[in-house]
Amino acid sequence: MELRLYNTLTRSKDLLRPLDPLNVRMYVCGPTVYDHAHIGNARPVIVFDVLFRLLRRLYGESHVKYVRNITDVDDKINARAADRSISIRDLTEETYRWFREDTAALNCLPPTVEPRATEHIEEMRILIERLVASGHAYVAEEHVLFNVPSMPDYGRLSRRSLDEMMAGARVDVAPYKRDAMDFVLWKPSAEGVPGWPSPCGIATPGRPGWHIECSAMSWKHLGETFDIHGGGIDLVFPHHENEIAQSRCAFHSGVMAQMWMHNGFLMLEGEKMSKSLGNFVTIRELLDEWPGEVLRLAMLSTHYRQPINWTRQGLGFAAKTLDKWYRVIGDVEAETGEANPFETEIADRLADDLNTPSVIAHLHHLAEVAEHEEASSALRRRFKGAANLLGLLGDTETGWRARQKEAIALDEGVIADLIAQRIAARKAKDFKRADQIREELAAKGIVLMDNKDGTTSWEVSR
Repeated sequence: MELRLYNTLTRSKDLLRPLDPLNVRMYVCGPTVYDHAHIGNARPVIVFDVLFRLLRRLYGESHVKYVRNITDVDDKINARAADRSISIRDLTEETYRWFREDTAALNCLPPTVEPRATEHIEEMRILIERLVASGHAYVAEEHVLFNVPSMPDYGRLSRRSLDEMMAGARVDVAPYKRDAMDFVLWKPSAEGVPGWPSPCGIATPGRPGWHIECSAMSWKHLGETFDIHGGGIDLVFPHHENEIAQSRCAFHSGVMAQMWMHNGFLMLEGEKMSKSLGNFVTIRELLDEWPGEVLRLAMLSTHYRQPINWTRQGLGFAAKTLDKWYRVIGDVEAETGEANPFETEIADRLADDLNTPSVIAHLHHLAEVAEHEEASSALRRRFKGAANLLGLLGDTETGWRARQKEAIALDEGVIADLIAQRIAARKAKDFKRADQIREELAAKGIVLMDNKDGTTSWEVSR
């Protein structure tokens, strides 16, 4: 099977040719742990989890190494810790734990390695001193800056003009810069914020710039050059452009990663997600209402490179889809591996640049086949195994599956009778009883919706 992925560097779908098929290496930019991760953060986590699963199937679990970093030194972290009057370490430990819990609830496999920036300061210092020694960086007023003009093809990834890059980077016009585009590799630390011994003989303790972290951690765990680097489209410039500059100039290499993959933006109900707009939602808030499997299916229903409009309607559709699929598979065990032709069909579709919409459409077809064929037990096992490549239809008896079993056990006539009782209670102004009925149904995974015409409808939403 040939795996073709869209490479931002070449602007084309390229055939993946691992540098070493026995050691396929992927790096994905992870979160800055200062608060609960928002639903936009979940998109690269889910997308690259699907790629990780596919790579493991193609090359073997022991031959794929997936690194996703944790940024635990940052001005936002410092400010949030001060606001909460807790130590920076206590804050990052707590928020990192939240992130791990949320990604596990989304049924994402843990990466092979999840390095923390604060544990790789020495690697950052080594890279910075190499860059200074080779003339690609310089020391100025206790800062170390990368000298962008020293790299002739800087900007190759984003393909932006100089004016566009300056605007996108929100250039700091510090007087000590040699060039307006130069960016910080190391900066002095003020009192009360984390600081480490500085490189290049600088006497004042300092801390790293954002971009150098990923160059150091990818080098430490994957080597000077590796196969795939991933992240959100917002990271193309300046973060990934600057990573490339640092790593290539430190190691005098032609490339940092062979392939650069980026997922598209996420909109919330048709608007840009923003705290200031009041439409900001975290993964944890959504998990309080929907199982992670629903969020996962809704996320994969749009191709990863396209913008996604995250809506409540989309979540409801994903929930109903999973409801049907769980009815189809019943309690069968998944059939996995090369012997499962359904799984092979799904893998073939994923091999075309992770075409998850095509996969989901095919799963709908396979569900119909498994539901109606006489040899349904074997087909249901194959269907479940195929869905597993997307991280769906797991064997857990908690979360979605347990709630669905409870909800499905309710006869629709019983639901209709309880709704009628609730309408009567509301007419009699017995709101306590009406609320009790709503809560009773909600506990079973049934959500009631009161319509403008006085009727009440319901749906399974958890």
